[in-house]
Amino acid sequence: MAGMALAALDGTIVSTAVPQIVGDLGGFAVFSWLFSGYLLAVTVTLPVYGKLSDTLGRKPVLIAGIVLFLIGSLLCAVAWNMASLIAFRIVQGLGGGALQGTVQTIAADLYPPKERPKIQARLSTVWAVSAVAGPAVGGLLATYADWRWIFLINLPVGAVALWLIARHLREPDRPRAPAAKPPTKPGATSRSEPGTKSRTRPGTASGTRGPGSRIDWPGALTVFGAGAALLTALVQGGVAWPWLSAPSLALLGGGALLAAATVVVERRAAEPILPGWVWRRRTIAAVNLALGALGLLMIAPMVFLPTYAQSVLGLGPVAAGFVLSVMTISWPISAALSSRLYNRIGIRRTAAIGIAFAALILAAFPLLPYPASPWQPALIMLLLGAALGLFQLPLIVGVQASVGWSERGTATASILFYRQIGQSVGAALFGAVANTVLTSRLGGAGDLESVAQSLENPAALTAESADRLRRAVDAAVDHVYIGAAAAAVAALLALLLLAPRHFPVVDETAPAPALKDGDG
Repeated sequence: MAGMALAALDGTIVSTAVPQIVGDLGGFAVFSWLFSGYLLAVTVTLPVYGKLSDTLGRKPVLIAGIVLFLIGSLLCAVAWNMASLIAFRIVQGLGGGALQGTVQTIAADLYPPKERPKIQARLSTVWAVSAVAGPAVGGLLATYADWRWIFLINLPVGAVALWLIARHLREPDRPRAPAAKPPTKPGATSRSEPGTKSRTRPGTASGTRGPGSRIDWPGALTVFGAGAALLTALVQGGVAWPWLSAPSLALLGGGALLAAATVVVERRAAEPILPGWVWRRRTIAAVNLALGALGLLMIAPMVFLPTYAQSVLGLGPVAAGFVLSVMTISWPISAALSSRLYNRIGIRRTAAIGIAFAALILAAFPLLPYPASPWQPALIMLLLGAALGLFQLPLIVGVQASVGWSERGTATASILFYRQIGQSVGAALFGAVANTVLTSRLGGAGDLESVAQSLENPAALTAESADRLRRAVDAAVDHVYIGAAAAAVAALLALLLLAPRHFPVVDETAPAPALKDGDG
């Protein structure tokens, strides 16, 4: 949890300090790369760290990730211009990728399936607290101290995390069998969710990881290159340059070529970074698609709701943040209680119920009156968090239970990777949707960002002009939420059409990593 707090807090604490950072370092035209660069680095390294944790063990990967993150934090604190700060944020992201995936994997190693919802809910609480406290802490540090303390504050938290992990986490020797080999005991049984099929996977019998463990560095480089090119095109397309411009076409073309090279390299690799079994197994493939759709639909509340709250409802930044943050209250509570439901009716049904309700809740947003009262969108976000808590956590637990130790890091990183990809696609897609609606409503004048900036100073507008802009923003956000509801329906279809009715559960004969005696 201490390690996860580093990545969780860093995602929100920087946002409120942007004015002070730009005022000190300049670079207003490229400050968005403070967030985009970090996101890109986290996303493209997730599958690499997942495979490394299966090959080398969780502990060394997590420790290396924390150290790299802290080095990036220290470098950010001494940045001398915006370009150096962006570069050091990317270094932070390279460590953040190890934190996000490996912590989730260790949680599955330490706790059996019935107890995983409790620890996963605690990890979700870390994100919830960070979402609420991060902007406030960042604003206080930037206002009353210096924005550089936003990065320096990571150092004591990271030091505590390093000490706890190095001292208390012990990993026993585990097997590492090639994924291509057939199961040695296809009929093994184990306890599972009601009606589940249990089986062994390669690499679940006791044994040791031999010295022949090889890391697919060519695959890691092609995965990193393809992901960086395609995600940069998605994040910056239509923002820094037009979609059909030379930079966009070059990045998309280069990314496609690197993706093709990745397929070739991974097919020849003895132990690929992105193994084919990730998509050949129905359970993991269905969850990859479903969580990719989750990442896409989350763009609606995360990116567009604060703009709606400030531009349409006239709320200040703090109140607008509260409208969004109520979702982080109901999400971990619902996730913690989800095991009571999926232990009765199964993982797929529980997740399907959650995402079906999410689709209905998202589709209800455009039905809000104009202008809405702040409690109305806040209530929708509260209900949405409860629905998504039922959806996401059971799927993560189900995938982790369906693989053995030697595949769990890769499987966990895979579903997190596609969720991050969904967020990048959603930002590009819904940004285009919102700007198209604004263009049609305003006769081709302005985009969402420029309209929102105009509404920050309503005294400079006539009452009629301000109302026209607010109605245009309201319509744009309504269309985004309709798109998010469609993404929720796509996630539901992925579960119903692709996921097995009963998630398989691996029978692991070796004990899980344990704390030392007396550590609780």
